[in-house]
Amino acid sequence: MAKNQFKRGELYSVINAMAVNAINRRLQKNFRNAGIEITIEQWSILYHLWKENALTQQQLCDKTYRDKPSITRLIHNLEKMGLVERNNSEIDKRKNHIHLTAKAKKLQEISIDVANETMDEALIGIAKDEIETVKNVLQKVYDNLTG
Repeated sequence: MAKNQFKRGELYSVINAMAVNAINRRLQKNFRNAGIEITIEQWSILYHLWKENALTQQQLCDKTYRDKPSITRLIHNLEKMGLVERNNSEIDKRKNHIHLTAKAKKLQEISIDVANETMDEALIGIAKDEIETVKNVLQKVYDNLTG
């Protein structure tokens, strides 16, 4: 018999997915209500570029845990929206560096504020030590499966 027996609805992955999907839906709704016309996936790219501009497409893959075709599609759509520019590396022409535009930089403060407000809403009634416990457990699960 398996060491851990769970009912279908108690699987960690199911519970985690339910929470992530609820947060993503609420964040998307809050973005729309604030007049921010980007998807959560696009926002995740912009978020990493706000932290460190001019990342390569591979670096964005690594930071967002997405595959190359997904990143390419997201960057293409962000380019069409005028939020990023793709520039060839001067050192290695096979690499593209993704740069924020002024339009994207204007979105930074408001979108991060909306994201923080959404997380505050999601964490109502949850003590800081409970949040730390969940973060630690999920980090250990990730480390166990990727290390």
